[in-house]
Amino acid sequence: MNNQQIRILIADDEKAIRDILYLLLCGEGYDVITAKDGQEALSMSSEEIDLYILDVNMPELSGFLAGAEIRRKYDAPIIFLTAYSGESDKVMGFSVGADDYIVKPFSNMELLMRVKAILRRSAKAHVKPEPPALQKNVIYFQDAALDLDNQSVIRKDEIITLTYTEFKILELLLKHKKKIYSLDNIYQSIWEDEAVGDSAIMVHIKNIRKKLGDNSRNPKYIKTAWGRGYYVE
Repeated sequence: MNNQQIRILIADDEKAIRDILYLLLCGEGYDVITAKDGQEALSMSSEEIDLYILDVNMPELSGFLAGAEIRRKYDAPIIFLTAYSGESDKVMGFSVGADDYIVKPFSNMELLMRVKAILRRSAKAHVKPEPPALQKNVIYFQDAALDLDNQSVIRKDEIITLTYTEFKILELLLKHKKKIYSLDNIYQSIWEDEAVGDSAIMVHIKNIRKKLGDNSRNPKYIKTAWGRGYYVE
């Protein structure tokens, strides 16, 4: 996938920011379209969009609400832009399916690096996985397999789609079986940043368990070490 094939939708109610991001990303060869609010972003969403960059505070429909609706329909990565760096805002963003969260003001280089990193990681997300028996790049656990190439879980011929962040958390735990990761350890390993609190990771663990049909009180896949963190056997 080259940059000319990658379409990015930017939604921000500030025209100056839309214009800057448009010029910045077009200069990198991306196909960029813009929306002035969340409602317009939602109406422009489609299978053709490879990445969404949504401002959180927009009229008509907030970035969070627009992102939640987009995530219900499409699997493309979502980056939220916000002026706030508090834990509650990050938890809200990750809970609706965000893949990254950038706090304003940000440098152009920071945004480009994050965009490129997320696009690299999600490039194979829509490739249909082969059966586990034919795959070499998988990690088996219980009655399931984590497909590292296609960022999904295969269980009993069922393909379970994960967001990028959910995939990275499960991959981390599976690559270090029986090792207990605290919430801070997981956050720092995935985002390579200082942890903002427990809630963001707990939301993702809850979402992974739900997709795997796991019982949080007696989990089969992701175990809880009370007061210490999470692990898989």
